[in-house]
Amino acid sequence: MIRNALIAAVALTAVVAPAAAAADPVIGAPAPCVGAADLTGPEFNVKKCGVSDVDQHRAGLESNGGAYCGPASLYNVLHYWGHQKAAPVGWLTTRVGNLDPKDPADYSVVGNSIWRIGVDAKYDGGTNLTNLRTAWNIATKPARDAGWTTSTGVVSTNNVPDFAGELAKKLNEGPLQLVYGRYKAGPAAGSLQRGGGHIVTVVSATGSFNGSTIQLKLADPGRAADSGQGDYLYTQSQYESLDVTLTKKVLNEYVPVKDDENTREDESQQPGTYRTVTRWELTGPRYVSDTTRQMVEGFNWFDMAK
Repeated sequence: MIRNALIAAVALTAVVAPAAAAADPVIGAPAPCVGAADLTGPEFNVKKCGVSDVDQHRAGLESNGGAYCGPASLYNVLHYWGHQKAAPVGWLTTRVGNLDPKDPADYSVVGNSIWRIGVDAKYDGGTNLTNLRTAWNIATKPARDAGWTTSTGVVSTNNVPDFAGELAKKLNEGPLQLVYGRYKAGPAAGSLQRGGGHIVTVVSATGSFNGSTIQLKLADPGRAADSGQGDYLYTQSQYESLDVTLTKKVLNEYVPVKDDENTREDESQQPGTYRTVTRWELTGPRYVSDTTRQMVEGFNWFDMAK
Protein backbone atom coordinates (compact mmCIF):
# COMPACT_ATOMS: atom_id res chain seq x y z
CA MET A 1 0.00 0.00 0.00
CA ILE A 2 2.88 2.34 0.72
CA ARG A 3 4.28 1.63 -2.74
CA ASN A 4 0.90 2.42 -4.34
CA ALA A 5 0.72 5.68 -2.42
CA LEU A 6 4.16 6.65 -3.72
CA ILE A 7 3.14 5.84 -7.29
CA ALA A 8 0.02 7.98 -6.90
CA ALA A 9 2.09 10.87 -5.56
CA VAL A 10 4.53 10.67 -8.49
CA ALA A 11 1.64 10.54 -10.95
CA LEU A 12 0.06 13.60 -9.35
CA THR A 13 3.35 15.51 -9.56
CA ALA A 14 3.81 14.55 -13.21
CA VAL A 15 0.39 15.96 -14.08
CA VAL A 16 0.43 19.15 -12.00
CA ALA A 17 4.04 20.39 -12.31
CA PRO A 18 4.15 21.02 -16.07
CA ALA A 19 0.91 23.06 -15.91
CA ALA A 20 2.30 25.23 -13.12
CA ALA A 21 5.59 25.72 -14.98
CA ALA A 22 3.78 26.77 -18.14
CA ALA A 23 1.64 29.28 -16.25
CA ASP A 24 4.51 30.75 -14.21
CA PRO A 25 7.54 31.81 -16.29
CA VAL A 26 10.87 31.81 -14.52
CA ILE A 27 11.60 35.28 -13.19
CA GLY A 28 14.62 36.77 -14.93
CA ALA A 29 14.60 34.31 -17.84
CA PRO A 30 15.19 36.11 -21.18
CA ALA A 31 12.38 36.08 -23.71
CA PRO A 32 12.93 33.71 -26.64
CA CYS A 33 14.67 35.39 -29.56
CA VAL A 34 12.38 36.11 -32.50
CA GLY A 35 14.16 36.79 -35.78
CA ALA A 36 13.16 39.51 -38.24
CA ALA A 37 13.94 40.16 -41.90
CA ASP A 38 11.73 43.07 -42.94
CA LEU A 39 13.36 45.08 -45.74
CA THR A 40 10.19 46.18 -47.55
CA GLY A 41 8.91 49.71 -47.66
CA PRO A 42 10.75 52.79 -46.38
CA GLU A 43 11.63 51.19 -43.02
CA PHE A 44 13.59 48.08 -42.07
CA ASN A 45 13.67 45.68 -39.13
CA VAL A 46 16.32 42.96 -39.14
CA LYS A 47 17.27 40.70 -36.24
CA LYS A 48 19.52 37.64 -36.09
CA CYS A 49 19.02 34.96 -33.43
CA GLY A 50 21.62 32.44 -32.31
CA VAL A 51 24.59 34.84 -32.12
CA SER A 52 26.94 34.24 -29.20
CA ASP A 53 28.21 36.99 -26.89
CA VAL A 54 31.65 35.73 -25.85
CA ASP A 55 33.90 37.66 -23.47
CA GLN A 56 37.18 39.05 -24.74
CA HIS A 57 38.64 39.46 -21.25
CA ARG A 58 40.22 36.07 -20.53
CA ALA A 59 43.26 34.74 -18.73
CA GLY A 60 45.79 33.39 -21.23
CA LEU A 61 45.33 36.13 -23.82
CA GLU A 62 47.76 39.04 -23.99
CA SER A 63 46.82 41.66 -21.36
CA ASN A 64 43.96 39.34 -20.35
CA GLY A 65 42.30 39.98 -23.70
CA GLY A 66 42.07 43.75 -23.31
CA ALA A 67 42.50 44.32 -27.07
CA TYR A 68 40.86 41.12 -28.37
CA CYS A 69 37.53 42.72 -29.26
CA GLY A 70 38.10 42.03 -32.98
CA PRO A 71 38.77 38.27 -32.64
CA ALA A 72 36.01 37.83 -30.04
CA SER A 73 33.41 39.64 -32.13
CA LEU A 74 34.38 37.53 -35.15
CA TYR A 75 33.92 34.39 -33.04
CA ASN A 76 30.33 35.58 -32.44
CA VAL A 77 29.82 35.74 -36.21
CA LEU A 78 31.27 32.26 -36.73
CA HIS A 79 29.09 30.91 -33.90
CA TYR A 80 25.99 32.00 -35.81
CA TRP A 81 27.06 30.23 -39.00
CA GLY A 82 28.21 27.12 -37.13
CA HIS A 83 25.10 26.75 -34.97
CA GLN A 84 22.24 28.33 -36.94
CA LYS A 85 23.32 27.29 -40.44
CA ALA A 86 25.32 24.14 -39.56
CA ALA A 87 28.32 25.38 -41.53
CA PRO A 88 31.56 23.48 -40.76
CA VAL A 89 33.64 26.48 -39.69
CA GLY A 90 36.75 26.28 -37.51
CA TRP A 91 40.38 25.22 -37.47
CA LEU A 92 42.03 21.77 -37.78
CA THR A 93 39.82 19.43 -35.71
CA THR A 94 37.99 22.26 -33.89
CA ARG A 95 34.51 23.11 -35.17
CA VAL A 96 32.67 26.12 -33.77
CA GLY A 97 29.36 24.31 -34.14
CA ASN A 98 30.49 21.73 -31.57
CA LEU A 99 31.30 24.35 -28.92
CA ASP A 100 29.00 26.04 -26.42
CA PRO A 101 30.57 29.21 -24.96
CA LYS A 102 28.18 28.96 -22.00
CA ASP A 103 29.46 25.48 -21.10
CA PRO A 104 32.39 25.68 -18.63
CA ALA A 105 33.83 22.54 -20.23
CA ASP A 106 34.29 24.46 -23.51
CA TYR A 107 35.65 27.68 -22.00
CA SER A 108 39.32 26.94 -22.74
CA VAL A 109 38.69 25.77 -26.30
CA VAL A 110 36.62 28.88 -27.03
CA GLY A 111 39.44 31.01 -25.61
CA ASN A 112 41.97 29.17 -27.77
CA SER A 113 39.73 29.78 -30.79
CA ILE A 114 39.66 33.52 -30.07
CA TRP A 115 43.46 33.44 -29.80
CA ARG A 116 43.66 31.58 -33.14
CA ILE A 117 41.49 34.22 -34.82
CA GLY A 118 43.91 36.81 -33.43
CA VAL A 119 46.86 34.99 -35.00
CA ASP A 120 45.13 34.80 -38.38
CA ALA A 121 44.15 38.48 -38.10
CA LYS A 122 47.79 39.46 -37.39
CA TYR A 123 47.07 40.68 -33.85
CA ASP A 124 49.71 43.23 -32.81
CA GLY A 125 48.10 44.81 -29.77
CA GLY A 126 44.86 45.03 -31.74
CA THR A 127 43.29 44.02 -35.05
CA ASN A 128 41.69 45.79 -38.01
CA LEU A 129 38.72 44.99 -40.22
CA THR A 130 40.86 44.05 -43.21
CA ASN A 131 42.85 41.38 -41.37
CA LEU A 132 39.72 40.10 -39.63
CA ARG A 133 38.22 39.34 -43.04
CA THR A 134 41.34 37.30 -43.75
CA ALA A 135 40.77 35.42 -40.49
CA TRP A 136 37.18 34.75 -41.61
CA ASN A 137 38.43 33.27 -44.88
CA ILE A 138 40.77 30.94 -42.96
CA ALA A 139 38.08 29.82 -40.49
CA THR A 140 35.57 29.14 -43.29
CA LYS A 141 37.93 27.08 -45.47
CA PRO A 142 36.51 23.77 -44.11
CA ALA A 143 33.09 24.93 -45.31
CA ARG A 144 34.36 25.77 -48.79
CA ASP A 145 36.07 22.37 -48.91
CA ALA A 146 32.64 20.87 -48.15
CA GLY A 147 30.96 22.72 -51.02
CA TRP A 148 29.92 25.99 -49.39
CA THR A 149 30.48 29.41 -50.96
CA THR A 150 31.60 32.28 -48.73
CA SER A 151 31.93 36.01 -49.19
CA THR A 152 32.90 39.01 -47.10
CA GLY A 153 33.43 42.73 -47.52
CA VAL A 154 33.49 46.11 -45.80
CA VAL A 155 31.22 49.16 -45.88
CA SER A 156 32.58 52.52 -44.73
CA THR A 157 30.52 55.38 -43.33
CA ASN A 158 32.34 57.75 -45.66
CA ASN A 159 31.12 58.27 -49.23
CA VAL A 160 28.22 55.79 -48.86
CA PRO A 161 24.88 57.40 -49.80
CA ASP A 162 22.71 55.08 -47.66
CA PHE A 163 24.82 53.63 -44.85
CA ALA A 164 21.70 52.74 -42.81
CA GLY A 165 20.19 50.76 -45.67
CA GLU A 166 23.46 48.98 -46.47
CA LEU A 167 23.83 47.93 -42.84
CA ALA A 168 20.29 46.51 -42.78
CA LYS A 169 20.72 44.58 -46.04
CA LYS A 170 24.05 43.08 -45.03
CA LEU A 171 22.78 42.20 -41.55
CA ASN A 172 19.97 40.28 -43.23
CA GLU A 173 22.66 37.94 -44.60
CA GLY A 174 24.38 37.43 -41.25
CA PRO A 175 25.72 39.22 -38.15
CA LEU A 176 28.16 42.07 -38.73
CA GLN A 177 31.40 43.34 -37.19
CA LEU A 178 31.11 47.07 -36.52
CA VAL A 179 34.05 49.30 -35.60
CA TYR A 180 33.89 52.65 -33.87
CA GLY A 181 36.63 55.09 -32.92
CA ARG A 182 36.92 56.97 -29.66
CA TYR A 183 37.25 60.62 -30.62
CA LYS A 184 38.42 63.48 -28.42
CA ALA A 185 38.70 67.21 -29.10
CA GLY A 186 41.30 68.05 -31.76
CA PRO A 187 43.70 71.01 -31.88
CA ALA A 188 41.34 73.30 -33.81
CA ALA A 189 38.05 74.43 -32.32
CA GLY A 190 35.27 72.01 -33.25
CA SER A 191 37.64 69.35 -34.62
CA LEU A 192 37.89 65.76 -33.38
CA GLN A 193 40.84 63.36 -33.22
CA ARG A 194 40.70 59.56 -33.06
CA GLY A 195 42.39 57.93 -30.09
CA GLY A 196 41.69 54.21 -30.29
CA GLY A 197 38.65 52.12 -31.11
CA HIS A 198 36.52 49.07 -30.42
CA ILE A 199 34.84 46.31 -32.47
CA VAL A 200 31.46 44.76 -31.64
CA THR A 201 28.94 42.36 -33.22
CA VAL A 202 25.66 43.71 -34.60
CA VAL A 203 22.66 41.41 -34.11
CA SER A 204 19.69 43.72 -34.74
CA ALA A 205 18.88 46.93 -36.63
CA THR A 206 15.75 49.05 -37.05
CA GLY A 207 15.46 52.31 -38.94
CA SER A 208 14.66 53.85 -42.30
CA PHE A 209 16.33 53.58 -45.68
CA ASN A 210 18.21 56.82 -46.39
CA GLY A 211 17.64 57.76 -42.75
CA SER A 212 20.02 59.56 -40.41
CA THR A 213 19.47 57.39 -37.30
CA ILE A 214 19.53 53.63 -36.64
CA GLN A 215 18.65 51.59 -33.54
CA LEU A 216 20.99 48.63 -33.01
CA LYS A 217 21.43 45.75 -30.59
CA LEU A 218 25.02 44.68 -30.01
CA ALA A 219 26.88 41.69 -28.63
CA ASP A 220 29.83 43.57 -27.12
CA PRO A 221 32.74 41.33 -26.04
CA GLY A 222 34.19 44.07 -23.85
CA ARG A 223 31.12 45.02 -21.80
CA ALA A 224 30.27 42.00 -19.68
CA ALA A 225 28.11 42.81 -16.67
CA ASP A 226 30.51 40.97 -14.33
CA SER A 227 33.71 42.51 -15.74
CA GLY A 228 36.30 42.98 -13.01
CA GLN A 229 34.37 40.86 -10.51
CA GLY A 230 35.48 37.57 -8.96
CA ASP A 231 36.88 35.01 -11.39
CA TYR A 232 35.56 36.81 -14.50
CA LEU A 233 38.76 35.99 -16.41
CA TYR A 234 37.97 32.28 -16.11
CA THR A 235 34.20 32.23 -16.70
CA GLN A 236 31.78 33.27 -19.44
CA SER A 237 29.39 36.05 -18.46
CA GLN A 238 25.67 36.03 -19.19
CA TYR A 239 24.79 36.95 -22.77
CA GLU A 240 23.46 40.49 -23.26
CA SER A 241 22.04 42.54 -26.15
CA LEU A 242 23.02 46.17 -25.65
CA ASP A 243 20.85 48.92 -27.11
CA VAL A 244 22.52 51.80 -28.97
CA THR A 245 21.54 54.55 -31.37
CA LEU A 246 23.63 55.63 -34.37
CA THR A 247 23.24 59.21 -35.58
CA LYS A 248 24.78 60.52 -38.80
CA LYS A 249 27.43 63.23 -38.32
CA VAL A 250 29.85 65.18 -40.52
CA LEU A 251 33.18 65.75 -38.73
CA ASN A 252 36.24 67.90 -39.13
CA GLU A 253 38.79 65.22 -38.22
CA TYR A 254 42.38 65.99 -37.29
CA VAL A 255 44.81 63.29 -38.49
CA PRO A 256 48.27 63.45 -36.84
CA VAL A 257 51.40 62.34 -38.67
CA LYS A 258 52.64 58.88 -37.72
CA ASP A 259 56.29 58.33 -36.87
CA ASP A 260 58.27 56.22 -39.34
CA GLU A 261 60.34 53.79 -37.29
CA ASN A 262 62.79 53.41 -40.18
CA THR A 263 63.97 57.01 -40.02
CA ARG A 264 65.90 58.95 -37.39
CA GLU A 265 63.43 61.82 -37.54
CA ASP A 266 60.33 61.78 -35.34
CA GLU A 267 57.68 62.53 -37.94
CA SER A 268 54.97 62.61 -35.26
CA GLN A 269 56.20 66.11 -34.31
CA GLN A 270 55.13 67.45 -37.69
CA PRO A 271 51.74 69.17 -37.96
CA GLY A 272 48.87 66.93 -38.97
CA THR A 273 46.09 67.48 -41.47
CA TYR A 274 42.33 67.99 -41.35
CA ARG A 275 39.69 66.21 -43.39
CA THR A 276 35.90 66.20 -43.61
CA VAL A 277 34.44 62.74 -42.98
CA THR A 278 31.01 61.21 -42.37
CA ARG A 279 30.66 59.14 -39.20
CA TRP A 280 27.71 57.78 -37.21
CA GLU A 281 27.84 58.68 -33.52
CA LEU A 282 27.09 55.75 -31.21
CA THR A 283 25.24 56.48 -27.96
CA GLY A 284 23.56 54.23 -25.41
CA PRO A 285 23.09 53.56 -21.68
CA ARG A 286 26.26 51.45 -21.51
CA TYR A 287 28.28 53.76 -23.79
CA VAL A 288 28.72 56.93 -21.75
CA SER A 289 32.00 58.89 -21.58
CA ASP A 290 32.97 62.32 -20.31
CA THR A 291 36.14 62.46 -22.41
CA THR A 292 35.40 60.86 -25.80
CA ARG A 293 32.67 60.45 -28.40
CA GLN A 294 32.14 57.10 -30.10
CA MET A 295 32.01 57.41 -33.88
CA VAL A 296 31.19 54.40 -36.08
CA GLU A 297 33.54 54.16 -39.07
CA GLY A 298 32.30 51.04 -40.88
CA PHE A 299 31.48 47.35 -40.67
CA ASN A 300 32.54 43.96 -41.99
CA TRP A 301 29.80 41.82 -43.53
CA PHE A 302 29.83 38.04 -44.04
CA ASP A 303 27.75 35.58 -46.04
CA MET A 304 27.70 31.83 -46.71
CA ALA A 305 25.57 29.47 -48.80
CA LYS A 306 25.52 25.83 -49.82
